[in-house]
Amino acid sequence: MSKILVVDDEESILTLLKFNLEKSGFQVITSLDGREALRMIELEKPDLVVLDLMLPGLDGMEVLKTLRQEKNNTPVLMLTAKNDELDKILGLELGADDYLTKPFSPREVIARVKAILRRSKHSHADHETENDEEIKIGELIIYPERYQAILRGEELELTVKEFELLFYLVKNKGRVLTREQLLNHVWNYDYLGDSRIVDVHVSHLREKIEEDSKQPRYIKTVRGVGYKLEEPIDR
Repeated sequence: MSKILVVDDEESILTLLKFNLEKSGFQVITSLDGREALRMIELEKPDLVVLDLMLPGLDGMEVLKTLRQEKNNTPVLMLTAKNDELDKILGLELGADDYLTKPFSPREVIARVKAILRRSKHSHADHETENDEEIKIGELIIYPERYQAILRGEELELTVKEFELLFYLVKNKGRVLTREQLLNHVWNYDYLGDSRIVDVHVSHLREKIEEDSKQPRYIKTVRGVGYKLEEPIDR
């Protein structure tokens, strides 16, 4: 049984999510503030954190930042009541796996939680696999079964979603992929047309694999369409 930590300073939301997640078969623990949440993550080791952005004291963004700085890769579903897209983008760049804007339905939260856990468990299982086939493109080597990418001899620190995006681009090397195609194949569920999440992850990938993210050699933008990954040309 997967353990979920729900962090929100509104007790009504905690009660609602706890009831519905437990009804769906999850073990649920809760926290009302950010500092307590960090302690619970360390002690309880949840499989996933549902994290509100607006928290008293230590806000959700700081909680997420602290986790990732400590190399804690526990999946995080971020909740925000804000309309400011910068908050969502910053959260994704800090390593959130997904986000939902309030108000939301419990059914939508559960669907997102299940999708994130499926990806997380899949990646952990594949990390145990050895001797998997490697894929080379330029100076980049990808091991699909281990969710591992190596660039110039150094392992890249990629989130599960960043790796899955990179791998899908590599599998379709030379093909132009629309944002909608990437959403359908990498995220596996409906983002209601919110293709900005693709742009955020592509930008983050470029920061990690390109020598100059402003002049990418691997992931090219096809204006008005989407992206394609190419074999880099030596300069």
